Amino acid sequence: MSGDKAAQKAERYRIVADNRRARHDYFIEDTLEVGIMLLGTEVKSLRAGRASIGESYAGPKAGELYLFNAHIPEYGQAANQMNHEPRRTRKLLVHRRELAKLLGMVKREGATLVPLQMYFNERGIAKLQLGLAKGKKLADKRETAKKRDWQRDKARLLREKG
Repeated sequence: MSGDKAAQKAERYRIVADNRRARHDYFIEDTLEVGIMLLGTEVKSLRAGRASIGESYAGPKAGELYLFNAHIPEYGQAANQMNHEPRRTRKLLVHRRELAKLLGMVKREGATLVPLQMYFNERGIAKLQLGLAKGKKLADKRETAKKRDWQRDKARLLREKG
């Protein structure tokens, strides 16, 4: 059944970059869809499917929310003078109340804003899924792996019997 949900989501959204490591390293408490301010060559490079958000994070800068260290490579077809900086900081578009709530959580509770996915929505607009996360310790990571293995074994046993 979860495969059906993933297929439906893939039809609605075209995922460009996925941070699979985030769910391993963090407890994701809440997710939020935000817009990204991009240059034309960045959008073209994203449409070609070449981006990496594995090492990136979001945070405040001058009272606004920015995406740091996301790698969108230069667009090959554009002339060198028209291209963008691959790891430049990019402004994230968030409603003012959501921004205040997120920054409050980050300051008070020590949470981190982790990018989970970068995708194009139904209208073709580039969006970023941010996760409000807390770091996992090594024991937590082991516990998560143990639960995942048990779920897989349980599903295998049920398939064999049924």
